[in-house]
Amino acid sequence: MAQHPFLSPEWISEARAIRDEFEGRSTTAVEPVKVNVVITAPPFGQGDIEGHVDTTAGALTIDIGHLDDPEVTVTTDYETSYALFVDRDPAKVMEAFMLGKILVTGDVAKVMSFAGAEPPSDPDEIELAKEIASRLAAITAS
Repeated sequence: MAQHPFLSPEWISEARAIRDEFEGRSTTAVEPVKVNVVITAPPFGQGDIEGHVDTTAGALTIDIGHLDDPEVTVTTDYETSYALFVDRDPAKVMEAFMLGKILVTGDVAKVMSFAGAEPPSDPDEIELAKEIASRLAAITAS
């Protein structure tokens, strides 16, 4: 399987295919939130990467482009976004937040509620989350 730099156009295309494959399989309720995300200084392309997280339809949707009506906007550098989404390293993310590498504007409570949500407890949901994470890791270049 080909690997691509995290958030590169090729990676995003592969991640969308994985998302489409797993769409509708999760039954875990998610906290409704609309977040615009700005990733600064990616090691490819020119300029920042603009994306969004939207859970208002009952499922987690992450994609490129900004929403017109976000409740909050999170801006961070590429390295921190990698630690959050690929490494899933909460210690690095907390350190980045404390160092001011994560800027949150808008309804901060929405982000805190989303970030503090309980992980799934259903064994099938846990396995599904592990499978998705594994598939995303397989397409992500180190």
